[in-house]
Amino acid sequence: MFVIIGWVVVTACVIGGYMAMGGKLGPLWQPFELVIIGGAGVGAYIVANPKFVLGKSGYAFKAALRGPKYNKEDYLELLSVMYAIFRLAKTKGMLALEQHIERPKESNLFQAFPKFSGDHHALEFLCDYLRMMTLGTDNPHELADLLDEELETHHAEDAQIQGAYQTMGDGFPALGIVAAVLGIIKTMGSITEPPEVLGKLIGGALVGTFLGILLSYGYVAPLAVNMGNVFAADSKYMGCIKTGLLAHVSGYAPAVSIEFARKTLMSKDRPSFFEVEEAVAALPAV
Repeated sequence: MFVIIGWVVVTACVIGGYMAMGGKLGPLWQPFELVIIGGAGVGAYIVANPKFVLGKSGYAFKAALRGPKYNKEDYLELLSVMYAIFRLAKTKGMLALEQHIERPKESNLFQAFPKFSGDHHALEFLCDYLRMMTLGTDNPHELADLLDEELETHHAEDAQIQGAYQTMGDGFPALGIVAAVLGIIKTMGSITEPPEVLGKLIGGALVGTFLGILLSYGYVAPLAVNMGNVFAADSKYMGCIKTGLLAHVSGYAPAVSIEFARKTLMSKDRPSFFEVEEAVAALPAV
């Protein structure tokens, strides 16, 4: 939503300021300049990036438009599901988790938390590490290294997509020059025309430079920055799971483990200690 609002502000200010100076909209209408710049930019994007990045480009674009995926209520639910898991493991042993982590979609434990159980990536991430614990993984330092490696890999994948958008945005000013040069070449073919005709042709050629710079710094580059911010905010969800798991495997009580996890959250999304305490107190026994 804010991305769309920002783009509207950019467009309104640039076009409105131009018209306020007495500029006419007609000379700005150069669709083939836009075809040259946009088409070349998309083509270069395809050349520069592997299939994985191309396949995730649409997802990343939608993610930037929607903003961060998780809010305070989602994190409160996440802390609650971790508390329920850690409480069950503490009271009945890690093997009591097997029936839940092997068939999470059928688990009454996970079904009590619809948003979390509907997040396939988060559910699989948590179950994978709980399974490792049931198999005997109990060294918090080794587990921390593995968690860090997986999360860094996920971050690198997101950064690759963001970098692809950033590179495309950085290339638009140069492609605008290409469009402008082609417009000048076209103009030179009409050098014998009267000044008023040449003026229109030169103005049309310069629109290419204008469009390239505007697309880069007004639209695509800010979108790439926003994309990175959204990816960073969403990564806190997995980071919260990681911290809770490490605290649990270190031997802390469930309430302490989720307090460790709560402390990793951004202030705008972090539920208070008392909100978490109230939420976990209302949890049914599994």
